[in-house]
Amino acid sequence: MIARDILAQVRRIEIMTGRLVSETFAGEYLSVFKGRGMEFADIREYVPGDDIRAIDWNVTARSDRPYIRQYTEERELTVVIACDLSGSQFFGTAGKLKHEVAAELSAVLAFSALQNNDKVGLFLFTESVEKFIPAKKGRRHVLHLIRDVLAYEPRHRGTRLAPPLDTINRVLKRRCIVFLISDFRVENAADLAAFDKALKLSALKHDVIPVVIQDPREKALPVLEALLELEDPETGRRVLINARDKETLDLHARSESDRLAALDRMFRLYGLDTIRVSAGQSYIDPVIRFFRQRARRLRH
Repeated sequence: MIARDILAQVRRIEIMTGRLVSETFAGEYLSVFKGRGMEFADIREYVPGDDIRAIDWNVTARSDRPYIRQYTEERELTVVIACDLSGSQFFGTAGKLKHEVAAELSAVLAFSALQNNDKVGLFLFTESVEKFIPAKKGRRHVLHLIRDVLAYEPRHRGTRLAPPLDTINRVLKRRCIVFLISDFRVENAADLAAFDKALKLSALKHDVIPVVIQDPREKALPVLEALLELEDPETGRRVLINARDKETLDLHARSESDRLAALDRMFRLYGLDTIRVSAGQSYIDPVIRFFRQRARRLRH
């Protein structure tokens, strides 16, 4: 049985995001994703006016006459939402937990796909893949996905980003659009290296879009006339810091800035477009900015 408050929250998210999708996101989604998936159909001889980028140079070399590859548009796309449910996602100081922001973003992306007749699937993960729901169509299916993002109780609290990507690479044979929603906080260098390796392969096989969610307090701790005790929600480790000491607070801010900069370098290396969202602000502008920047890049 699903608790009444979860069902009410699912309904609230459906109403809110449904309006956003119909008024804002569906057209942006259509302009960026629809028509991008192409499937090889045939080869025919080149005629003047054909796009030279479609020339099949191997066949051309064997036949001494230019031939081009023909494609048919894949009308139906598959969208996969891979959502982090680790302990750090259940943190929030600005009115919403990062987990709640992730659920709303998942709904926006899923309803955008639904409105454009695409299939949507879901991976929930922590330090391992906790749940996989294969891609399907339909409003009931999308509501089921949103409910699971909100209500699923994870077995673990840590974060490992390689397992969901490894599973996606193994299970999904055809190219998909993968929204990887997380705060991208990994425990150690080995996990980061494993993520780098998995992301490199995923970027070759799928259209991977990292969605980075951050709480304002992760960027800057408050200045207080007191000692501040911090607890890691994934490991339970606690540390006491002097919130009056500017040098300590600046060190924390620089560490977080360096972490995000390293992520950005990794994403750029593999040519990935990124959505970055703050739990203390609306996610509408970052998502629209992503769609429009990607549309401009694709045109060029």
